[in-house]
Amino acid sequence: MKQRIGRHLSFVECRESRGLGTGGGLAARATISESGRDVVAIAMGPGRRHITKPVCEITYALREEGIDTSVLVINAGSGVPADAPDVSTGSYFGLDPIEAARIQQFKVALIHLGNVRKHIIYKARLILRNVDIPAIIVAQCPVDFEDFAAIGIKTRVVMPREEDIDTKGEIREIVTGVVRGVTCSQDKLDEIVSKIQSMMPER
Repeated sequence: MKQRIGRHLSFVECRESRGLGTGGGLAARATISESGRDVVAIAMGPGRRHITKPVCEITYALREEGIDTSVLVINAGSGVPADAPDVSTGSYFGLDPIEAARIQQFKVALIHLGNVRKHIIYKARLILRNVDIPAIIVAQCPVDFEDFAAIGIKTRVVMPREEDIDTKGEIREIVTGVVRGVTCSQDKLDEIVSKIQSMMPER
């Protein structure tokens, strides 16, 4: 019988650019910190409104459980997609082809999208239009599978009509109540870890 004793060793390929004060340990936009190919945690980018502290804590918690987790900070993470009904933010959320290609290399996408309900669902749709992998949504405000399915996003619980499907990827799990800029509670970390583990293909 083989049994692991002690710590799980991870090698993380660090970014070229320095971290920003607002984002804690998270680096600037348009960067990726790679640690294997299990999970990619997608962050909007550090800024006054997009406090990224929960992403770091979630990443650490997943790595502690032996789940190799990389972090991708989106270059155009602020605002909303151009086709969203609320475009009053003054900036557009977007995904570069290279970012989509990086996300596609992973088994699961953990998408952290903040606290504005309409922004969350339209940002998720844009990401999942461009990548075909299962996703877990982590947000501050209450959202459910019906919210995403209503705009054509495939979900595990509610599926849009076939003619209305507008994504390649599918939302498998949702975790809400993860507050920006506040230490993530242990019960939320445990919930995220448990749901990620249920989504992972057998190794």
